[in-house]
Amino acid sequence: MGTIVDDIVVVRGGWRRRRSALRLADAAAKACLHRAGRDPHDVDLLVNAGIYRDRNLGEPALAAMIQDDIGANPEEPHSGGHGTFSFDVANGTCGVMTALQVVSGFLKSHTVDNAVIVTSDADPGGGSTDRFPYSPVGAAMSCTWSDGRDGLGQVHWLHRPDDAATLSATVGYLERHNVLRIHESAALDERFADAGADIARRCLREESLDISDVGMVIAAPARRAYRTALAERLGIPERAVVVADDENTHTASLAAAFAKGAEQLAGGGCVLLVAAAAGITAAAALYRKPV
Repeated sequence: MGTIVDDIVVVRGGWRRRRSALRLADAAAKACLHRAGRDPHDVDLLVNAGIYRDRNLGEPALAAMIQDDIGANPEEPHSGGHGTFSFDVANGTCGVMTALQVVSGFLKSHTVDNAVIVTSDADPGGGSTDRFPYSPVGAAMSCTWSDGRDGLGQVHWLHRPDDAATLSATVGYLERHNVLRIHESAALDERFADAGADIARRCLREESLDISDVGMVIAAPARRAYRTALAERLGIPERAVVVADDENTHTASLAAAFAKGAEQLAGGGCVLLVAAAAGITAAAALYRKPV
């Protein structure tokens, strides 16, 4: 039994939303609910996993703003009435995996019946970044629960502290205002692939499976060098590792790869989700597509 991803929608920034993570998230959430045939009021839980947002906004939680914008029970719930619980999680390109694990806990306990995971990143604009490296991309996933054998399995985690040497994002004062700077080391792809492969093998081992038992590996981030290195370490062809088409996609990269891989996977097929992020943090989980 596990969390079922009913639908995934990925949106990209046009001229109106290329500098607004909130607009990207709103568009993705609305489109996802429409495709899943759900009313915003039916959403019990909304989790936002995006990182880079409008004007480097820290508070309030972007999830609360998304909830209000899409009309998911924005008023204070009445006694005995239905409401929507919303909050943010922050874990870089592992954020969607974190959100899936959190959502699974709520769904498994039947505290909620319908959950939406939203993620987006955009250049905050206004001179508040120094060479922002990520594309404006958002994604939303509609999730429910299955008591059968389908859906998301246990999420396995690995953490290797590296004092932010591999990837870091800092905001510091420059020329009379705060500026976001993102630093990536030349070893990023290799170190992420090391961690991703190790947690993937642990996940398979604990499930008594081999890499040949899964139809594909759905991976994040979408960086091509990381994809190549991960495939080499797992001993599989590079084509068996599915990543988002735009390698500059950040927190939405796992959702975008998932949407792409799901189209190729037959019902009953099993895939391995693998994500790596700053920290270094890595996560892996099996997902069986419903028939």
